[in-house]
Amino acid sequence: MKIKELSNLTQDDLITKEKQLKKDLFEMESHRQMGRVEKPASFRNLRRDIARILTVLSQKKAPQGKKS
Repeated sequence: MKIKELSNLTQDDLITKEKQLKKDLFEMESHRQMGRVEKPASFRNLRRDIARILTVLSQKKAPQGKKS
């Protein structure tokens, strides 16, 4: 997922996508504890995608054009 793709989404879509990714991450964590993980690198990718979404959300909430 790229930032350009995320910046085109609405805040509601971003929040929905964030919740889904967090749910996926939780499910993967439970699979890891049981010892069944197909792609260990996908944990890192999910965490990074969540961080990207949170960054875009905070940028949309921040006031624009305020410079000193």
